[in-house]
Amino acid sequence: MKFTAALSLLASASAFTAPKATTRSSVVMQESKADLEAIAAKCNPIVNYFDPMSLADADFWGQGNEATIGFLRQSEIKHGRVAMAAFVGYIVQSNVVFPWAQTLAGAPHPSPDLSPEQQWDAIPVGAKWQIFFVISMLELWDECGGGEMPHYMAGRQPGKYPPFNLFRENVHFVLDLFDPFGFHKNMSAEKKEAGLIKEINNGRLAQLGIFGFLCADTIPGSVPALSGIAIPYSGDPMIPFEGQFSYF
Repeated sequence: MKFTAALSLLASASAFTAPKATTRSSVVMQESKADLEAIAAKCNPIVNYFDPMSLADADFWGQGNEATIGFLRQSEIKHGRVAMAAFVGYIVQSNVVFPWAQTLAGAPHPSPDLSPEQQWDAIPVGAKWQIFFVISMLELWDECGGGEMPHYMAGRQPGKYPPFNLFRENVHFVLDLFDPFGFHKNMSAEKKEAGLIKEINNGRLAQLGIFGFLCADTIPGSVPALSGIAIPYSGDPMIPFEGQFSYF
């Protein structure tokens, strides 16, 4: 019943409906190419603004340039966050795993003696589908703006994940993903801006880091600095259901 209610909330969220063309002019956008140039200078004054494909001048899906920049900013921040989680997760699960059983049948979590890629292959396919389902629901909630925030291509600050207020009020209690205990509620604008720059830089570095791990494991000798700790992996980390599920 709770699951059905949650899906109903997502389906009825007003932010899920694309804005009508007649109202676009009234939407206050927060992103422009000048903003990107200013952020780039703060992130890395040596490289500065770098856009060889002129993506910041594009118009994705006919939504306008500012909406396109909102999409690009959201994409970078989101990929950076995923990469940071992946990088830390790779290191942690290479050394320690949960001590309790992974399945109801009592099977343990894959050994830390395996590489993270091998650990993923070793978990049951049902567990993989559970992980993908939760990720999909979080993505859908983000796209819906939690039923109370505009889309990131229509005025929402890129990277600002919507709270779970609607879910808490109608389904059951759950903590927000960002600042669940309200520690940063009164943070100054200056600290927020500095934190954003740090997050972008850390995200970019994490993207290089996690792919460095993957390359070291799948392409022997490709990352000399990791050659001493890399565990050869013959599978394809870009095919998460390899040998278990395929569209082809």
